[in-house]
Amino acid sequence: MDEYTFTTEPPAPADFIRLREKANMAPRSLAAVEKGLPNTIFAVTVYHDGRAIGMGRIVGDDGAVYLISDMAVEPDHQGNGVGTRIMERLMAYLDMNAVGSAYITLIADVDGFYERFGFEPVRPESKGMYKRIT
Repeated sequence: MDEYTFTTEPPAPADFIRLREKANMAPRSLAAVEKGLPNTIFAVTVYHDGRAIGMGRIVGDDGAVYLISDMAVEPDHQGNGVGTRIMERLMAYLDMNAVGSAYITLIADVDGFYERFGFEPVRPESKGMYKRIT
């Protein structure tokens, strides 16, 4: 893992868009990314040879509600523990800063990854929903 550099800053907007694309995630417009990234509560961006290859961030109100969002690692770097180390850093932030009764959520498309960090399906108590602005 020595070849990777981990920072606690969001990626540049172009890197954010590229990483989401490489991870087959829904696209975000440059305008949305430029408006949204400065509102990040905490972020981790991973670099390899000076290039952003992974990211994850926490958004929310930094008190009652947190959302782990935009977890992405370029396919060539998956399986090397990069995603795990991103999540460890995000969870460390939450462990140090989230107060009792805070709700931490995420939308996952990877089975078996987030469970090791204590996340559970919301069903049957709740159901996840979304609406996309087009």
